[in-house]
Amino acid sequence: MNLTLDEVAAQVRACTRCELYRSRTNGVPGNGNPQAEIMFIGEAPGWHEDKQGVPFVGAAGQFLNEMLASAGLTRDEVFVTNIVKSRPPGNRDPLPDEIAACSHYLDAQIAAIQPKVIVTLGRFSMARWFPGERISRIHGQARRFGSFVVVPMYHPAAALHQASLRETVEADMAKLPRIIDEARQNSANDEEATPPIVQTRLF
Repeated sequence: MNLTLDEVAAQVRACTRCELYRSRTNGVPGNGNPQAEIMFIGEAPGWHEDKQGVPFVGAAGQFLNEMLASAGLTRDEVFVTNIVKSRPPGNRDPLPDEIAACSHYLDAQIAAIQPKVIVTLGRFSMARWFPGERISRIHGQARRFGSFVVVPMYHPAAALHQASLRETVEADMAKLPRIIDEARQNSANDEEATPPIVQTRLF
């Protein structure tokens, strides 16, 4: 049975699947439009996110909001979450067992939202669909996975820490409107290509 986003959020807030629950203030399930066409998946909550229980509310979140605006999008139109739902101590990188413990929640969120486009922010969420790849090689390149398209991008925090990446992130984000339009078109074509169910007569 598919879970609703509210059910996933309740499970995340009570989760004890990995050791991160011992040090977190709040689980951070994600937020945004439950019918979003586009879903952004970061790495893990930071200090601000842990305090508020909301993803991308710190400096990286402000930069993400600016980038969304440049692509003609708002936070209300998209859904934003992380591959790990609890803050790793000291903002260290998430560990493989922590990512694995949260994968069930991310699967459920994707199933509930059914986005047309997923944007991975940073190498950890990228690795879910592009294992072994380097973000420097494939950033901004859309690839279809079943019913949705995945676009790997640098994490906004990386652009804040390395000024040279800011232009790259801005250029990748500028591609999103076209990618979304193409995903919509492909989705419409898929629906048209699905043959109707024909009732067969027994006599």
